[in-house]
Amino acid sequence: MARTSLRTEDVDRAMEAIKTAFYSNRLDVLSRPERFGASFDVLELGGITVGDLTCGADVRVRCGELGSYHVNIPVGAALSWHQASGPGQLTVPGTAAVFQPVGTTSVDQWTGEGRIVALKIERPLLERRVEELTGRPLRGPLVLEPGMDLTRGRGRAWARLIGTLVDDLDEDVHLLQHPLVAAPLRDAVVNGLLLSADHPWRDALERPAGGLRPAPVKRAMDAMRERPEHPFTTAELAREARVGVRWLQEAFARYVGMPPMAYLRSVRLERAHADLLAADPRSVSVSAVAHRWGFGHLGRFAEQYRAKYGQVPSSTLRAVDGDILRIPRRP
Repeated sequence: MARTSLRTEDVDRAMEAIKTAFYSNRLDVLSRPERFGASFDVLELGGITVGDLTCGADVRVRCGELGSYHVNIPVGAALSWHQASGPGQLTVPGTAAVFQPVGTTSVDQWTGEGRIVALKIERPLLERRVEELTGRPLRGPLVLEPGMDLTRGRGRAWARLIGTLVDDLDEDVHLLQHPLVAAPLRDAVVNGLLLSADHPWRDALERPAGGLRPAPVKRAMDAMRERPEHPFTTAELAREARVGVRWLQEAFARYVGMPPMAYLRSVRLERAHADLLAADPRSVSVSAVAHRWGFGHLGRFAEQYRAKYGQVPSSTLRAVDGDILRIPRRP
């Protein structure tokens, strides 16, 4: 885990910074060269790299094959680009450009008024996660659609998660770099992208590895998803599954990757997160949402929520429509 920052008016230094954090490149200033001034803040987080980037002047950035999956989120101005021999693409604020690991890549025009939130995900990390979640090997490359809508649904929630990473770049104390937070946050970013972007494995990911799980495990999981607010115990779940407690615990460890009560907590957090995203902060409180989904201790709820989603529940509740990334302008 590492954080780097650069401020420079030298084009060669800017190219070297992009190469170090992301990819080899050729950066050309297209207009207003006197206004060029690169500002790069970058965080590396165990297989993913997130950057908050500006250039001040209109530029073009040409790269070879990236070798990694990559997402560019324009903030403040549109971004034009193309990859390999594909058609030119225009990505506007509120959407994201999604690049494949293969094919020469060019950001044809990045205007000086705009910023880019750039996310690089190592190819093995993303493709291995698909195999882990579906229980099936990839028979070919994972092909993501070239665009994402960040204004609604899962795309919006995922963009807010990325915004949390960007917010941390300006903090003196970087909680997100702590190992206890970094690993689950990285997993949330990767899983969120797979569930938000369009690709052929999307439907299979909705029910990860379900076909490999024994019927008793599925019965217990179904019970928790149907009534996550219920005060289940492991013994009650074992009765729902019609097996013994020890068998259920061992089966969950093998087929789900966590104990039954940890799975229940995850389901409850998902429901609370969905409610907070949709709620009106003028009429709904964090405590009401927490209690609705079975969280009796608000402090522990806030800790668990932040570990899973990268922000405290009140930040999700206060989010304003249209303010996708909540990235402040630098002075």
